[in-house]
Amino acid sequence: MTGDADRPEPGRYTTEHFSLTNPYGPGMDDVPRLLRRVADEVAGLGDAIVVDLILHTDVTGEGYWPSVTVYFSRDDADVEASRWRPHPDD
Repeated sequence: MTGDADRPEPGRYTTEHFSLTNPYGPGMDDVPRLLRRVADEVAGLGDAIVVDLILHTDVTGEGYWPSVTVYFSRDDADVEASRWRPHPDD
């Protein structure tokens, strides 16, 4: 067991999120359609970094109803840190 002195300093992170499902009814279980909708929404975020995607499926009386929650950051430092850079040894 480690002591408190071994723990890293907590950081401050700001994330936003949104969740999407297909409309309830026929086709509500269409995962490719849902993922295309998520991709369109992510593309519309502009200069943001996606930090997590979670796929969840609810079971209803009419069948499976998947949803996706997207967590993202618009913090300038997070966006800048996410940009691709060549490895220093390359």
